[in-house]
Amino acid sequence: MTDAALDLPGWTHVYSGKVRDLYRPAGDTPKDRMLVVASDRVSAFDHVLSPGIPGKGELLTTLSLWWFDQLAGADGGPRIPNHLAPSHELTLGADGEANTADDVVDLIPAAVAGRAMVVRELEMLPIECVVRGYLTGSGWKEYRVSGTVCGIPLPAGLADGDRLPEPIFTPAYKAPMGEHDENISFARAEELVGPDRAAELRDASLAIYRRAAATAEAKGLILADTKFEFGVDAAGTLTLADEVLTSDSSRYWDAEAWAAGGTAAERMASFDKQIVRDWLAAAWDHTGTPPELPAEIVERTAAKYRELLEKLTA
Repeated sequence: MTDAALDLPGWTHVYSGKVRDLYRPAGDTPKDRMLVVASDRVSAFDHVLSPGIPGKGELLTTLSLWWFDQLAGADGGPRIPNHLAPSHELTLGADGEANTADDVVDLIPAAVAGRAMVVRELEMLPIECVVRGYLTGSGWKEYRVSGTVCGIPLPAGLADGDRLPEPIFTPAYKAPMGEHDENISFARAEELVGPDRAAELRDASLAIYRRAAATAEAKGLILADTKFEFGVDAAGTLTLADEVLTSDSSRYWDAEAWAAGGTAAERMASFDKQIVRDWLAAAWDHTGTPPELPAEIVERTAAKYRELLEKLTA
């Protein structure tokens, strides 16, 4: 695996996913904090590839932080609770006097500056909250066979890349590490987290999607689909966590190209690692170790990540 987890002062590494590394506090670091580090690793077809995409971790973190800020009210909407630790907090010392804790930025080691977030520890829910506003990907494959997406009936006559009449919530079960996530029905989501919490996840996911899609549309972009992860804090509050609305968790298209494109490829040219997927699908038979990514593919992919950040935050 490229870009392996680092030994970081004040933190103990506890977990690595395909892209992110998770650390718990060590030493004098506040015990109710965790450190989420985005690496430059890139994955496709359930394999972490080599080399990584230079600067990807910083680009993903910057975009997540921007979206957390938007959803906290910077876009004019209601505040969505998120997992970020507050920049400052007041604590009472042994003498009863108020002390100002160090800024959370000071807790981020220099080795991962720019690509790490200090977050509050949550009880994470075992559901990936997928929202689809457009028909594409695995949804398009299912629709061609059965006229449904994740079992949800859709109108006949839709084409790849078409906008759905309404965004749909299609949850997935977050499988243990090393296993595949599994699309599930809403009824199964209710079994996993309870009817009330499942409804809360659905409603929150759809509301955030609509809000983010409107923001993207104002920047000339289409948010075709995305996935959210939520946790619950000590007070039982549903809290948005992990990454949010990045090019790794979401599918963005250029609105002008989508409207004018004559082919599916032209309509749905995305700002993510689709370049990597397409190259790998053509160059590899899915047996053994995936080949090294050519420099041109790495550079083009990095450029797409940068372009999305610039378009959204300009």
